[in-house]
Amino acid sequence: MEQTVISVNAINRTSTAQKMKNYSRHPGSLLVFILTVLAAVITVGALAALIIWVLIKGIPNLTPDMFSLTYTTDNQSMLPAMINTVQMVLVALVIAVPFGIGSAIYLVEYAKKGNRLVTIIRLTTETLSGIPSIIYGLFGYLCFNVAIKMGYSILSGGLTLAIMILPLVMRTTEEALLAVPDSYREGSFGLGAGKCRTIFKLVLPSAVPGILSGVILSIGRIVGETAALIFTAGTVGDIAAGLTSSGRTLAVHMYLLANEGLYINKAYAVAVVLLVLVLLLNGVSGLIAGKLKKG
Repeated sequence: MEQTVISVNAINRTSTAQKMKNYSRHPGSLLVFILTVLAAVITVGALAALIIWVLIKGIPNLTPDMFSLTYTTDNQSMLPAMINTVQMVLVALVIAVPFGIGSAIYLVEYAKKGNRLVTIIRLTTETLSGIPSIIYGLFGYLCFNVAIKMGYSILSGGLTLAIMILPLVMRTTEEALLAVPDSYREGSFGLGAGKCRTIFKLVLPSAVPGILSGVILSIGRIVGETAALIFTAGTVGDIAAGLTSSGRTLAVHMYLLANEGLYINKAYAVAVVLLVLVLLLNGVSGLIAGKLKKG
């Protein structure tokens, strides 16, 4: 046992000495290594500081009244906003996910290589990904609220968010499909399966972890969106009676509490719930993706 430990330590010392020798020969590699480690430390440190700050400020201000079913100016309940957020997420995903996955399937599996239409679609997708959310909000207001006369409603906000997350769903699905080896397709064709059967029985199941990651990222963007929803879904504090009714989401609720200046402590409490929700989404998505890969 002692000989094994000694041999392992010797190997570690040898590898460390080899790395230092390589760095001495290539100073640029050492600089890149230091910058990489520094960037990782800053990223983790900033995230940890943000989480700790929000938890310290928010947890003492969480009260049972903030989870009342009815919103009033006294309790500033966030439960109606949480229910409205769930409705908004469902509406946006039901619209965006089928279109996004279908578009990605066409781009990867059916479109010919070098097709000019594919180039235009990808350029448009990248452009839409970089547009500020307030522009989407103004577009949604003019299109859905004014032109189509939906008014401030969950449906209007959901349609606007669906347009926002559509590029993200398309790009992540496309990358997931491209990551599936061509040998899978060739083997399926060799066994006599058709194009459609190969895609839906073999390619898509193999790409599910990547597709799921895109969907989870989309949910995170929906949950954290404020500017676009203020213009389209409105700021009513009650539970939306239906898709045509107005209602604020959790992020909008937090923004309004902080903006009024009278409920800063309760805004921190809402931030804790939002933070926990995002962490849970990331954790659940990681577990599901891991199980799907093993399966």
